[in-house]
Amino acid sequence: MNNLYIEYRDPLFGIIVFFSLVFFISLTSYWWGRYKNSSDKEEMDNFFKKFHTLPNDDELKNLLQLEDISFKSWILLSNAFFQNSEYEKTIEIYQHLLLQDIDINDKRDIMLLLGKTYYKAGFLERSKQIFLEILRKMPRTTDALKYLLLVYDQLKDYKSAMDVIEPLVELDCNVDNELLYLALMLIINDTKLSQNEKEKKVAEFYQVNKVLSYTVLSYLFKSNVKLAWSLLDQSQCEKIMDILYNIKDEDLDLDIISNNKFLRELYTAKGSLNLEESSDIFELDILIKLDKNVANLTFEYMCRDCKITQPFVFHRCSNCHSIDTLESVPVLSKAYDKEQYFSF
Repeated sequence: MNNLYIEYRDPLFGIIVFFSLVFFISLTSYWWGRYKNSSDKEEMDNFFKKFHTLPNDDELKNLLQLEDISFKSWILLSNAFFQNSEYEKTIEIYQHLLLQDIDINDKRDIMLLLGKTYYKAGFLERSKQIFLEILRKMPRTTDALKYLLLVYDQLKDYKSAMDVIEPLVELDCNVDNELLYLALMLIINDTKLSQNEKEKKVAEFYQVNKVLSYTVLSYLFKSNVKLAWSLLDQSQCEKIMDILYNIKDEDLDLDIISNNKFLRELYTAKGSLNLEESSDIFELDILIKLDKNVANLTFEYMCRDCKITQPFVFHRCSNCHSIDTLESVPVLSKAYDKEQYFSF
């Protein structure tokens, strides 16, 4: 019988006690976590049960005066406003949270969200100040640097944007596309260069890097058509269909067009030439077979990465912020007489 008894000094006794404590602590933590999640969920549910829809201005002002609403509930509500594009209310909530006694990391995260909201709402100067303040206190905040770069791009302050590249490189961020894009925009917007010098530098940039074809050719087809035709990569024709479609008839390069099936179809569809009887592209095929006074071709612009479609040309996607991902998407539209349309 004595063989079954374990003395408190026996090493086996210590091991049993240790594992018993581990089991007890694990079990306690598990149930406490379940209780806390259940409590938080109940609190959020009660918070949102007050509203059948999102709070209006007066309801939000009343809520901001209450002190019994948790940090998580405010974040959820602000996110709902942001998704609904109600940026003023989102900003009001973030400003309220910044006045509270919160952890420094939470404060940084709220400032980031506030800066992003200002950026999305179009308040670029305010957004810039928020990100600069974050970086003044925490210079290794990658998200703040990335959004500051976007703000400078929107403000066309490409020199300042270049200054943001170096710290991003130090933080091991891939900024190769950003660097090339900013280098090109600095050339195009350099007021010290003559037009001929700009065209030469843009052409050299494209010949060396073979990127940003839409931006390069869009610029050159407006300023130097012959140079643009000489640089045209014919594999890129569909991507820049809108640029090619809108070239004046007297500026067409017939030698290049005659040797490219897509270009023959495009200019036959436009009515500039008569070289093809059909096309594999639906919109071009319809225009080739229709009276040119009945229909016309307009364009939308799709991001190759996130697939979002926008009505305007972009060099950087406003949704995913990718560079050089624009593709022209043809859209059939009803033709109209421009002279009659603009007459009063």
